[in-house]
Amino acid sequence: MSEHFAYPVGLRLSGRRVVVLGAGQVAQRRLPALIAAGADILLISPSATASVEAMAEAGEVRWERRRYQEGDFEGAWYVLITTDDPEANAAASAEAEARRIWCVRSDDAEAASAWTPATGRSEGVTVAVLTGQDPRRSAAVRDAVVEGLRDGT
Repeated sequence: MSEHFAYPVGLRLSGRRVVVLGAGQVAQRRLPALIAAGADILLISPSATASVEAMAEAGEVRWERRRYQEGDFEGAWYVLITTDDPEANAAASAEAEARRIWCVRSDDAEAASAWTPATGRSEGVTVAVLTGQDPRRSAAVRDAVVEGLRDGT
């Protein structure tokens, strides 16, 4: 069997419901891009980092201070699972799959139906890099390409 690669796509999430489970460091890194995309973000987590809490206080995301419950993905277009609870992650991932919602899992890339690329911008160009299971390599390639765009190389 041949190896299958991810199909790159740019999601247009403006006004569309995105559910983020967990509000730790991973969510803190991913939320600004979702906010910039204009997504209608529902954040579900009992607690949050100070930065994520500030996003909620600023009205950039709606935060429900609780754990994941079956049915939380009703009407969602995209789901990002970032909790440190393997059982909740598996249940949430199963709900996303049953509802045919693209789902990123920070804890288990193989169990996810979507992956988040390393992205960067330079002069109106967005660069997105996927290397499969190697996020550090993705970031290094992204940085090299963005720097090359900036300095003309």
